[in-house]
Amino acid sequence: MSVDELRCLLDDVPDTRELVIRRADTWAPVLAAWRDAHDDAALAYRSWLGSPTPAAYAAYRAAQDREDAAQDALATAA
Repeated sequence: MSVDELRCLLDDVPDTRELVIRRADTWAPVLAAWRDAHDDAALAYRSWLGSPTPAAYAAYRAAQDREDAAQDALATAA
């Protein structure tokens, strides 16, 4: 399956607003969500530095916004 075919397939899946956590089950899912968001933001930042395009910057800012939201949720849960 090509990347474009996979993207089209995933675009057809309705958004259930569920949180998907890549790490193993833990007693702190909010912490795991923040860690995943932080990892995604760091990866997007490095990608933007390597290829400073408007699209890469937009992807970085979106990832950073998700990290900020997860950090807010973590602070509320603490």
